[in-house]
Amino acid sequence: MSSDLIKIVLVVEYDGASYCGFQFQNNVKTVQDEIEKALLKLTGEKLRVISASRTDTGVHARGQVVSYWTASRLANERILNGLNYYLPQDIAVKAVYKVNSRFNVQKDAVSREYSYLIWNSYTRSPLQRARTYQVGGALDIEKMSRACALLIGEHDLSSFITDFSQSVIKSPIKTVILARVEKEGDMVNFSIAANAFLPHQVRNTVGVLIRMGLGKLNLEDFKTLMEAKQPGLAGPTVPAQGLYLMRVNYPRPLGEYYDENL
Repeated sequence: MSSDLIKIVLVVEYDGASYCGFQFQNNVKTVQDEIEKALLKLTGEKLRVISASRTDTGVHARGQVVSYWTASRLANERILNGLNYYLPQDIAVKAVYKVNSRFNVQKDAVSREYSYLIWNSYTRSPLQRARTYQVGGALDIEKMSRACALLIGEHDLSSFITDFSQSVIKSPIKTVILARVEKEGDMVNFSIAANAFLPHQVRNTVGVLIRMGLGKLNLEDFKTLMEAKQPGLAGPTVPAQGLYLMRVNYPRPLGEYYDENL
């Protein structure tokens, strides 16, 4: 990498409803493509951004982290304001950092945190319709919380993937740091943080937790499912509209990866 280039990190929020995921794909609308088009307008450079997490079609983000190399020496505030001027209204840059060349948004991440929002009411909410998944029956939050406690720690989570043909999976063993269910009014929030995730793991986990909450499974069923380590047991896969990438965690705050020589 040329010494004339510097590395910039962005924290990005987006509504994923109109996008076929984060990662660039030919002939479809993606978040990555929109960010790269905005960067071209701002810097005059055709740049490639790398994300800390590849969110799927329809998935939202409050704290996606992306990086790119640039020859531009624009101030952080100018990058922030300039990108938000050129980006569509459903994507926004929340913070900008100059970082040292060794920092890697993917490999240096120690965990990622997701939330899934469930609208738990027989009555639909027009305002929440595109941001949550509606479940009409009353959910047993206590039972769902007991299942969440079983997820914490290092486990083979093969049962929470639909099948191994979805992608190349190095290992189904992941370390779950946080798993909890909370309810406020009609809104149920499932939060999970782990060192890494399997494809559709979060949405399949929510699917089986809903079955538990509705009384269709008990805690022993959940234990048996986990111990089976067999793809396809969890689920059904809930829709993408309720899923949010909340944050990507690193050993230090992003501002501390700055190199004074930049």
